[in-house]
Amino acid sequence: MRGEGELLASHSPVDGALIGSVRGTSLDEYEKAIATAQEAFTEWRKWPAPKRGEVVRQLGEELRKHKADLGKLVSYEMGKSYQEGLGEVQEMIDICDFAVGLSRQLHGLTMHSERPDHRMYEQWHPVGLVGIITAFNFPVAVWSWNTALAWICGDVCIWKPSEKVPLCSIACQQITTEVFRRNGVPEGVSVLINGGREIGERMSADARIPLVSATGSTRMGKAVSATVGQRLGRSLLELGGNNAIIISDKADLDMSLIGCVFGAVGTAGQRCTSTRRLIIHDKVYEAFATKLKKAYAQLRIGDPLDEKNHVGPLIDSAAVAMYEKALSSAVEQGGRLLVEGGVMTGGDYLSGCYVRPAIVEATPDMAIVQEETFAPILYLLRYNGDINEAIAIQNGVKQGLSSSIMTLDIREAERFLSATGSDCGIANVNIGTSGAEIGGAFGGEKETGGGRESGSDAWKAYMRRQTNTINYGSTLPLAQGIKFDL
Repeated sequence: MRGEGELLASHSPVDGALIGSVRGTSLDEYEKAIATAQEAFTEWRKWPAPKRGEVVRQLGEELRKHKADLGKLVSYEMGKSYQEGLGEVQEMIDICDFAVGLSRQLHGLTMHSERPDHRMYEQWHPVGLVGIITAFNFPVAVWSWNTALAWICGDVCIWKPSEKVPLCSIACQQITTEVFRRNGVPEGVSVLINGGREIGERMSADARIPLVSATGSTRMGKAVSATVGQRLGRSLLELGGNNAIIISDKADLDMSLIGCVFGAVGTAGQRCTSTRRLIIHDKVYEAFATKLKKAYAQLRIGDPLDEKNHVGPLIDSAAVAMYEKALSSAVEQGGRLLVEGGVMTGGDYLSGCYVRPAIVEATPDMAIVQEETFAPILYLLRYNGDINEAIAIQNGVKQGLSSSIMTLDIREAERFLSATGSDCGIANVNIGTSGAEIGGAFGGEKETGGGRESGSDAWKAYMRRQTNTINYGSTLPLAQGIKFDL
């Protein structure tokens, strides 16, 4: 909605230019937005789910028309490569396609009753208002993961995007508004409230919003979870990742290289699924480290809209400072720089947000290795035992989002995927930690928050379950054989 609150200036990390300014949502406007959403829900939930799905289908078609332009905006405002910007919009299109089919499959179970002439079944109803708090690194895709599913479930959505990328949210809202207008969707089914931290805190504390989906740091997620939990609301959390790839001595090293490099430097290391640790067997450590150094020497850093470049900028100066601090800490704690990093200045790097991807030889117990740094810093760790040692190193952090193993040994692969293997929500074999597909549920364990979005049965998070029992007989027997005669 149109803001009367604080002014949010969006500067591109690509060249430092001011793209535009957006007025945030005032507290009065927030109240109006919630009231509008509540009113919209009373009508939207009555629409048949396939009809809601048809609206989402049309949104997917509209996104196809605007894919190039929206991809460029994502790239320029956030700083990821243009190819990744296009990929993010494609994720939006994919989740719309997924949701359309799902709109005819919101099914429950039928159970046999222990009582004669009774039928039991379950059905799913919309939960109501869904608050969505998204991070800067995926300024459009994560919103769509939530909204496409929530809308076909009959919910209405209130979106609070990162204040670092407000223009992407406005573009999405404009595209959505046009589709909704053509279909007579009530105002308030899609609400945008730009603003700072206080808006997110208000949403978390608002009992009128039964579900809050929040993506961001573990620190932020803990605050959201505590606030929502205090009012017995529900939260869907997608938080930090400290993702590892195990490089077995039985791996195809050439194939492994692409997954490791893209995972570490894609989006300048600012994905929650970015590869931060490589756990490499001693037998192949030197050979693989050599391959990594050669690959890093070929990386082209610069304007992300230039498709010849591999790595764009970090989001802002605060992210650069965090990167520099992490590198210094790694050296202070005993790490050895295998590929030196550094901030790039002058020429095409006037924004001050471009950094060189770095590789650090480290040990698993180093404090900095246990942390998530949102930057292109890759830690190399050794193991010399069997696969169980590597798995223990991988699991030995607080985060549990994405994980991978590179191996041609089926026993190692199956061990990694077993109950005694990876403790992450995502576990891959012979692909990297980045690049999740829409069809699978996305999310992680431990300090990653435990939430699941996107595919599989993630839609259930946006609904409430109701168990129904129907007595079609002429008597009223009680469960468990209880006698109660009058």
